[in-house]
Amino acid sequence: MFRNQYDTDVTTWSPAGRLFQVEYAMEAVKQGSAAIGLRSKTHVVLACVNKTNSELSSHQKKIFKVDDHIGVAIAGLTADGRVLSRYMRSECINYNYTYESPLPVGRLVVQLADKAQVCTQRSWKRPYGVGLLVGGLDESGAHLYYNCPSGNYFEYQAFAIGSRSQAAKTYLERRFESFKDSSREELIKDALIATRETLQGEKLRSSICTIAVVGAGEAFHILDQETVQKLIDAFEIVTEEEEVPAAEPGPDADQDAAPAEGAAPAEGAAPAEEGAAPMDI
Repeated sequence: MFRNQYDTDVTTWSPAGRLFQVEYAMEAVKQGSAAIGLRSKTHVVLACVNKTNSELSSHQKKIFKVDDHIGVAIAGLTADGRVLSRYMRSECINYNYTYESPLPVGRLVVQLADKAQVCTQRSWKRPYGVGLLVGGLDESGAHLYYNCPSGNYFEYQAFAIGSRSQAAKTYLERRFESFKDSSREELIKDALIATRETLQGEKLRSSICTIAVVGAGEAFHILDQETVQKLIDAFEIVTEEEEVPAAEPGPDADQDAAPAEGAAPAEGAAPAEEGAAPMDI
């Protein structure tokens, strides 16, 4: 995007009907490290990639607990996400104090969207430069929402935001129909695979990702690094075991496919390479 005469103020419309400052805030979400959310009937899993500015620094926290039944993962400006998560926590406490019951997830998301919308209609404010994946469980079941800096919100079965999130979206789009009936472990496994898709070849380790879970009979909590690493190791072992049978054809197939001794190869056929490794998937 380039500067133009209509992007100096968030309340100035362009002739094409666009608010450029809001679009710039939405662009900031794409620059943040990836955040991923998946839900089934009973559980919601949030995952994010931990980025560090240098090898000497620790990563910034990207997943926040809002209440025992709600958590949020962010992508974009972490400072804005921290302020909004504190606002959400305050709303949950006030609702629980007044009505003595947990705040429904949908109502909290609407309040958050209204707060973001105000910043698109006041010349002395700027839009929040952060996207939030809000996951939670209430009386109507498990929910996963995406809150946009524009004030819009959408409910998803699975979604990914942040940099290189398109690769994760492609994986989730192939698998989302099975998520509704997935178990807790299957959801975590799919979240780890989707997170790996955003790394573009970098090895998935517990030190560069965070996983959080909330579900029926399970309060929102972030899994510790040792647990995440065990899940990653178990997933890699399963993958290797699944690839072995495909790479080793049975003995009958070898006998049928083996050419007679001394027989010349067919015309135009390329000679087989000995010890050729199977193609990586």
